[in-house]
Amino acid sequence: MDPQPATSSLGITDVPAARATQDRIEVPDFAPSPIPDGDFADDRFLDRELSWLHFNARVLELAEDEELALLERVHFLSIFSSNLDEFFMVRVAGLKRRIATGLAVPSAAGMSPIDQLEMLLADAHALQLRHAKVFSEKVRPQLQKEQILLVGWEDLDERAREEQRRWFIDQVFPILTPLAVDPAHPFPYISGLSLNLAVVVRNPVSGKELFARLKVPDMMPRLISVDGPRAGNSAGRVARFITLENVIAEHLDYLFPGMEVVEHHSFRVTRNEDLEVEEDDAENLLQALEKELLRRRFGPPVRLEVVDDISANIRALLVRELGVEEDEVFALPAPLDLRGLSVIANIDRSDLHYPKHLAHTSRHLNESETSKAANMFAAMRRRDILLHHPYDSFSTSVQAFLEQAAADPKVMAIKQTLYRTSGDSPIVDALIDAAEAGKQVLALVEIKARFDEQANISWARKLEQAGVHVVYGIVGLKTHSKLSLVIRREGERLRRYCHIGTGNYHPRTARYYEDLGLLTSDDAVGEDLSRLFNQLSGYAPRSTFKRLLVAPRSLRSGLIDKIEAEIANRKAGLEARVVIKVNSMVDEAIIDALYRASQAGVRVDVIVRGICALRPGVPGLSENISVRSVLGRFLEHSRVFMFHNAGSPVVFIGSADMMHRNLDRRVEALVSLSSREDTAELVALLDRYMDPGTASWHLDSEGDWTRHHKDADGLPLIDIQSWLIESRTRQRTVVRR
Repeated sequence: MDPQPATSSLGITDVPAARATQDRIEVPDFAPSPIPDGDFADDRFLDRELSWLHFNARVLELAEDEELALLERVHFLSIFSSNLDEFFMVRVAGLKRRIATGLAVPSAAGMSPIDQLEMLLADAHALQLRHAKVFSEKVRPQLQKEQILLVGWEDLDERAREEQRRWFIDQVFPILTPLAVDPAHPFPYISGLSLNLAVVVRNPVSGKELFARLKVPDMMPRLISVDGPRAGNSAGRVARFITLENVIAEHLDYLFPGMEVVEHHSFRVTRNEDLEVEEDDAENLLQALEKELLRRRFGPPVRLEVVDDISANIRALLVRELGVEEDEVFALPAPLDLRGLSVIANIDRSDLHYPKHLAHTSRHLNESETSKAANMFAAMRRRDILLHHPYDSFSTSVQAFLEQAAADPKVMAIKQTLYRTSGDSPIVDALIDAAEAGKQVLALVEIKARFDEQANISWARKLEQAGVHVVYGIVGLKTHSKLSLVIRREGERLRRYCHIGTGNYHPRTARYYEDLGLLTSDDAVGEDLSRLFNQLSGYAPRSTFKRLLVAPRSLRSGLIDKIEAEIANRKAGLEARVVIKVNSMVDEAIIDALYRASQAGVRVDVIVRGICALRPGVPGLSENISVRSVLGRFLEHSRVFMFHNAGSPVVFIGSADMMHRNLDRRVEALVSLSSREDTAELVALLDRYMDPGTASWHLDSEGDWTRHHKDADGLPLIDIQSWLIESRTRQRTVVRR
């Protein structure tokens, strides 16, 4: 079968399933909320890109925290580097592209595109210098006290040098390719995020100096353990690490025999890697994406990182040949690219990590003390099951649900969305098993999931080869919703079992992403998912939903209706409150609705992990709005929307952040909770996040974040993630009793 892009009845023009038409497909653009002129000031929004940098600064604050476990601080340094890379590859690259094409408009905060770019580059450079300083002056000395050393060649004794030399000759030298630059050899292409050595050599006969580029192999560990793979796994045992580029630099004579090595410096280039898939001109989505993935490798540079002791001549050569501007050059102390610190962060030293965390089976799936897996279908018939990962085990809930569905002879069909999944995914294996057992299996694989595109293409083809019906999503939209639908024959009827989540079907990330999920056999949810999957795979125009809000058609308007209902309740003298927990809060229409709520006296609480363009605490505008951010050992990823509803709270969970792309250019789904117990549990959880006794960052009206993690007496506030771990342990003890 030929997988095809599905058609859209979600707010864009329907097109034939076989291919996109040559007419332009109209994807709904964001339209600001219909606010009368003069109601709100033009500067009511914070700059979203600057807010993103502030988020990464909060990650850096965790690395600076000397009370945090040392190797976790190293981990946060690595995360910071990875985050900043993506910021340049996507956000800075996108802004530069819009400026170059004349499509850039002033930011939501009113800043001109050129000024915004200059500000972002300056702030990012300052943040990266601070990052390097945290490592060199705070974390590295602490590592040395624990006998974990990042050493140079000069620090090695002769025996260690000889071992490294043999390793270099056997394992590294054969795959290195020096590229000369001269009239016969043009300056080579430098791939994005690759680490390179700029080498100057001299011909001893002619005295002529020549330039060469040497790529540090990115398929090899960045940090090499001098003392063996298990070094550092016990306290008191020395663990020395040396960078791969350091080892290579000490053996440049092997690569340039007969030449004198004059100087060498490391450098790194970041390129535009934001995809622009022209779906309306492509015969199908897969071909369009594969072409764009190839084009991505050759995107224009947006940042050049060089060591701060690089010679002026080499720096000038790199700037000229790569075509970067001076403000795009980041001079930093060696070593560059601290993502490589993940090698050290993964050292098995329990005393230098967070305490071990073992996810427990949900109490609603663990009603006996036997080790036998719960019967998922029986449990779901008894009640809706609200899951909270990673505190509730993913493997004994969502994974078990799909594995049991694949093996159950009564299951007729499985429908599944896949946005991101792992390389050894039991979810994919379950779908393949189900197809091979003769069940009808539909997998909607979102091959445009950023930076996972190639992996998702591979999984889509593997599924297709096993007989799974594969569709690649709707032309013009990303399918970001997290949905599973299982249809099972029970006597004379077909019953639908559903899972709707806030996170991906990814067993590995489920261990450290904080997410929510709902397992239910409720008929209304089953009908909703059937309609939604029909929209995603075929033709189902004008579908309506009972318990779902679905983007791009009804999600924004549905949430705004709920906010307006709180405003009406407050004006009627009733208590009113809105609480929203998301990764990003950027959408102007949603923010303006929250401003109107604040002006009406509605209490509004926002919990946001990353970007926030909302200004809280502005007199006359948002004095009733508070914004908090929680970061920690788990990545806060769940999206929750609570409305007080005159004392009968309504709670939605789902996949959508409050961003234009989520609400206008993605298929997203939120589901309302029907269980009073589940609703009360999430209301209490949101209250815990907002509690003054909970450690968090507070946002002020100027866009500055302040960390609150100690009380007036200097005692630590409650870490909500640790509190939830302990809470699940207490619940498990009660169940056993």
